[in-house]
Amino acid sequence: MTSAPTIFPKAASTIFPKAFLAIFWGGLACGILDISQACIASWAFRGTRPAVVFQSVASGLLGRKSFQGGLATVLLGAALHFFIAFVAATVYYLASRKLTLLTQHYIISGLIYGEMVFIFMNFVVLPLSAIHRVPPFTPALIITGPIGHLFLVGLPIALAVRRYSP
Repeated sequence: MTSAPTIFPKAASTIFPKAFLAIFWGGLACGILDISQACIASWAFRGTRPAVVFQSVASGLLGRKSFQGGLATVLLGAALHFFIAFVAATVYYLASRKLTLLTQHYIISGLIYGEMVFIFMNFVVLPLSAIHRVPPFTPALIITGPIGHLFLVGLPIALAVRRYSP
């Protein structure tokens, strides 16, 4: 069994419980990578400013009025985005306590998990949110969704959980 790449600090594991570190680093890496690629793809394909990307996250809670909320809804969108990233990391960590294949085969498990997060967000969460619909499949969504979630959501979470697994 090989160890996970060491992109996450080791010294911190003596201070905080390993579960916290796995969830923290996995959620943080996922959140930063996912929102970065969403902002880049949205700008490249639609010329959308990053603030609008964050407001679109807030629109899941507030609906269309989030786009008139200024800095308040940008910050709300950022908070919601990172909350979702940390929840995704928590779910993977908790599942890995029962399904050891998630830490033994962490690369393929992380890639599959990234797709599962994409499917859950787009076909369960968004239709139940204030948006009330599945987003249209545009080039930006394909890059940020099925492709981006493989490497920028599921994989960093799986690497962090593997790194801090007992």
